[in-house]
Amino acid sequence: MKTEPPPSGTSPLPPLVFMPAQSSRTSDPVPTSVPRPTQKLSTAESEASSSAPSSKAPIFPLPKLRLEIRDLNHAGAEAFLQAVIASNALSMSVKSVLELLYHSPDSPTTTVPPTRSVTLILRAMDGVAYTTGSDLDSDHKEIHFSLDYIHKAISQERKTQEIMGVLTHEMVHCYQYNAFGTCPGGLIEGIADWVRLNADLSPPHWKKEATGKWDAGYQHTGYFLEYLEQRFGKGTVRRMNEKLRIQKYEEKRFWTELLGRPVEQLWGDYSDAVEKETKPEDDEECVIVEKLDASTPKSVEGSATPATKLEDEQ
Repeated sequence: MKTEPPPSGTSPLPPLVFMPAQSSRTSDPVPTSVPRPTQKLSTAESEASSSAPSSKAPIFPLPKLRLEIRDLNHAGAEAFLQAVIASNALSMSVKSVLELLYHSPDSPTTTVPPTRSVTLILRAMDGVAYTTGSDLDSDHKEIHFSLDYIHKAISQERKTQEIMGVLTHEMVHCYQYNAFGTCPGGLIEGIADWVRLNADLSPPHWKKEATGKWDAGYQHTGYFLEYLEQRFGKGTVRRMNEKLRIQKYEEKRFWTELLGRPVEQLWGDYSDAVEKETKPEDDEECVIVEKLDASTPKSVEGSATPATKLEDEQ
């Protein structure tokens, strides 16, 4: 079959096929204008993303925090409200407890208890403070804090520090484990004061003591736990708290599994360490006294006479 030539009117169409001239004009700006801003943006974003994680600390969800003042006319209520901002004080104490006892909210090695709310109740009562579960259930906690103690027992210059210290101690009881109710009370209170110590809220009268029993509680046991934390590494008390979550407390088994030796041996080691810390001060005082005695010339009668005085008289 013979193919007929195309009509003469279609002969100008072939020049439209010559696209290289158009593509070359549109391709010239591509390497000069488009990639450069894209590269700058990606570099800035990568720098921001690389620096962001380093500045982030674990963020723990806070429970619902409530304040109940039973008597606004009490002088302790006014002292409390002047010393701290209640919302900040409660949230700061929660954060201190969680950051010291737990790695992070989703950590596989530490498990944050499901505390849903904490109510601070300020009322007139004997003592200092105590923590209990609410009538609703054990996930809702109540901290009862004595208005009498706030008003009468704390000096004005230490109001804020002492209030924060007591709140932090009691907040530990809202978040710590107790080996299904079998943990010694001295260890429970010792962990609470260990947290207070590491939150830089220890009062000036606290001091290390290695006399008596290790589980006497409070700062007595708190300093012992700090010794163990320093000796066996950061996270020792966290692991202790986690162990109190998963099993009942049997003293020998608990300590040997946790630290490889019985608590009596650890307490003895701590006693030796405390003695070494305090002994150099006593020895230094003795050396100073001996030097003073040796440098003081004696008169013929045996009375001490300063050398400068003898020279002046001569």
